[in-house]
Amino acid sequence: MKKITFRNESGEDVTIFAAAGENLLTLARKANVAIDAPCSGNGSCGKCRVKLLEGETNSAQTRHISQTEASEGWRLACATEITDDAVILTPDIATAYKNRMKIADLSTPAETEIFNALIQGLATAGIKQNSAIHSIKIALDPPTLDDTMPDNERIRRAAEETLGISNATLPYPLLKKTPDLLRNNDPHGITIRCIINTENDQTQILDILPVNDETPACGLAIDIGTTTVSGLLVDLETGEILAKANAGNGQIQYGADVINRIIEQQKPGGAEKLQKAIVTETLQPLIETMCISAEVPKNRIYRITIAANTTMNHLLLGINANPIRMEPYIPAFFELEPFDPVLTGLDLAPTAKMNVAPNIGSYVGGDITAGTLAGMMWDRPEMTILIDLGTNGEIVFGNNEFLMACACSAGPAFEGGDISCGMRAVDGAIETCAIDNETMEPTNTIIGGGKPVGLCGSGLIDVIAELFRTKTINGKGKFIRDGERIRRDEYGIGSYVIAHASQSATNRDISINEIDIDNFIRAKGAIYSAIISLITPLGFTPEDIGRVMVAGGIGSGINISNAIRIGMLPNLPEEKYSYIGNSSLSGAYAALVSQEAAERLNDVAKSMTYIELSTQPGYMEEFTAACFLPHTNTRYFQ
Repeated sequence: MKKITFRNESGEDVTIFAAAGENLLTLARKANVAIDAPCSGNGSCGKCRVKLLEGETNSAQTRHISQTEASEGWRLACATEITDDAVILTPDIATAYKNRMKIADLSTPAETEIFNALIQGLATAGIKQNSAIHSIKIALDPPTLDDTMPDNERIRRAAEETLGISNATLPYPLLKKTPDLLRNNDPHGITIRCIINTENDQTQILDILPVNDETPACGLAIDIGTTTVSGLLVDLETGEILAKANAGNGQIQYGADVINRIIEQQKPGGAEKLQKAIVTETLQPLIETMCISAEVPKNRIYRITIAANTTMNHLLLGINANPIRMEPYIPAFFELEPFDPVLTGLDLAPTAKMNVAPNIGSYVGGDITAGTLAGMMWDRPEMTILIDLGTNGEIVFGNNEFLMACACSAGPAFEGGDISCGMRAVDGAIETCAIDNETMEPTNTIIGGGKPVGLCGSGLIDVIAELFRTKTINGKGKFIRDGERIRRDEYGIGSYVIAHASQSATNRDISINEIDIDNFIRAKGAIYSAIISLITPLGFTPEDIGRVMVAGGIGSGINISNAIRIGMLPNLPEEKYSYIGNSSLSGAYAALVSQEAAERLNDVAKSMTYIELSTQPGYMEEFTAACFLPHTNTRYFQ
């Protein structure tokens, strides 16, 4: 056995023993050492860079590591095998995705305003807040030799009398609390507080508490994105948001996209690893953070509503997701009845129930149905498009008469994958860029300030749009202009230096080359062609679109003008575009605090028609036409 020490640049060392020949990335995952690997270790992204400080390894030659860097000790973890004892440096950038990812701050005035406006829109549509869960206080006569009714019957009947009903139930988990709670030796009677759930003409007692316990009855609204997870801790009786939190999705270590994660799930122990990554490593710390902030114990959380894409739902529940990626792309479920969250590994109130927003297709899930609910397009006559720009691209088109939805495979470019200098939106990422037309000098904005490390999705859009605007590249993404910042390698492939080595945090040039640009063009082409393929079969054109709502993590930072310039979004007046924040989380919140909203959420899902683009006639022609800056059909972008 070989002794391997992972020396985290900003943390403690982790030591693990490994057999000779074991893969270094696999070993890091086993040791719970976070190393970013958007391609899940197939060697294509080049992001799992580590540095060999001591010892020896067997590392395959890769285009991502130059000879000079290799001599300095740099390796790709996925292309390295253990041969001897070694000390491995895991740099900050390799672990930043887990705890320093830039996520929309739910507490900022802008995000709060967006959130409140969406909830107010539901109220305007007649959907009021009417949570099924509330608390009551009930008085019980103390038991005597003449009144030997058991504790559960005594509580149930008192609750029925207080509520004026005849069908209350008290579930088994509460029986352990009744003997001590009801025996306070008060000869005049006992008063307790009950948490009640009333829905579908059924009443269940969810908890029994001392009468002076005023802790709110809480629920959780959770948006599980492929890259990020966001949550709200809510007082179910008032709808008040008690705490908010964000985190990176722990499953990222197994790949940036859902396909790589599905593949990982098929490996021995894969389903358990993926479920642990989202439940144990992501959701539990997120929930604990909110509970500490609000001073609420986890056992006072009685409901949780999850909004996630179809694959994330399967991975969360430990259900085989492989059929989703195999033709004819059939998931295990669309809708689920509420179930006990402990089945996923979450420890909340003993009577808690988990609700999952319904999926509508293999690649359009509950996050989009929740987002559509919050976006209100189902209640408006104007033709509207909702575009969720996360790791996956989902699109909904329609109005109050019909709704159509599809998903496009844009690839990992927007998250930094397939881009030589690409990275996620963490500290050190260039998030905006403007290039001077004369000097070709860039002006960059860096997340967190300081020196840049690489380029995230919003910065990538800006750089390519600026290179195209300044006529530095042509419609095919080829460099047609020379200058101090433009270089060509021995094969003639051009590149633009965004930051020189002396200006970067890595002491390496940050540059974008023609291969990167080509990868991005295909990603943006997938989004635009999906939009066109969704609306044209119905007889609509982009001019018929009255409103475009942009949602999702990447959507919050993009420059709409630049996205239009390069043909990623339709050429419409910018006033038709609006960013609506984390609409998935807003929809999950609405369904959590309102029975009517939860019912409407199911109605929205049932009313949506899902289009599988891979089977749509003409889609590949549309995609090919969109793989140009801005488009091969110039009339779309006049």
